Amino acid sequence: MRATRGRWRTAAGLVLTGVMLFPVYWMVNVSFTREQDMRRSPPSLLPLHGTLDGYRSVLDRQLPYLGVSLIVGLGTVALTLLVATPAGYALAKLRPRGGGLLSFLLLIAQMIPGIIMAMGFYAVFLNVGVLNTIPGLIVADSTLAVPFAVLIFTAFMSGIPEELLQAARVDGAGTLRTFWSVVLPVSRNSVITVSLFAFLWAWSDFVFASTLDQGGAHQPITLGIYHYIGNNNQQWNAIMATAVIASIPAAVLLVIAQRYVAAGVTSGAVKH
Repeated sequence: MRATRGRWRTAAGLVLTGVMLFPVYWMVNVSFTREQDMRRSPPSLLPLHGTLDGYRSVLDRQLPYLGVSLIVGLGTVALTLLVATPAGYALAKLRPRGGGLLSFLLLIAQMIPGIIMAMGFYAVFLNVGVLNTIPGLIVADSTLAVPFAVLIFTAFMSGIPEELLQAARVDGAGTLRTFWSVVLPVSRNSVITVSLFAFLWAWSDFVFASTLDQGGAHQPITLGIYHYIGNNNQQWNAIMATAVIASIPAAVLLVIAQRYVAAGVTSGAVKH
């Protein structure tokens, strides 16, 4: 009875997984399908007469957008870690006055809709002259990642044994040296987790990009796809090829870092 129930659950899980992954498969399928084949009814589930025209179009037109997204993503990761790691350490181990209130405000910050923040950033960036620039987009994207990152670092670093920090202080290490030489190395899982999420948020951002960098000379891939759809709304193989290539970095990072992400997210749930 239990074996039969287990097989039914496995079958149901496979069916649900297939349903959820079908849009991804269809995106890849269309990216290799010729224009004349897409007009057939019903459409083919396999690109029987495949073509690379869509990918050639991507290489001709979309590489600059991909380069900008890479720069913005890496910049967002760097800025997020620069701000969030010392903040998480301070809340977890130094326990400043008002730390509880700050943690509550960080939770509230994550509930603010992105479009509202984008409007505020637009007015500020317009006054300081960083509208339609890559640095401005990095700063805006970092505001999505920093609250989450501080909470992750706080939860993880709270579980670092005090004896480890005391041993560093006995050896003559100050607060900064203890943070750099002891806390950061043992916080590898949380650093990788935060870096991954920060990069993915910046890579997939459309709201900030369309509001703060719509007229810039250097635009991310989300705007590249948006403009490409508007200009070539009949070339679906090229559009889907762009989406496939834009999905590759995120997919590769998730596969590589999945075990670190699982450890980094759950580590704060267990008290040492």
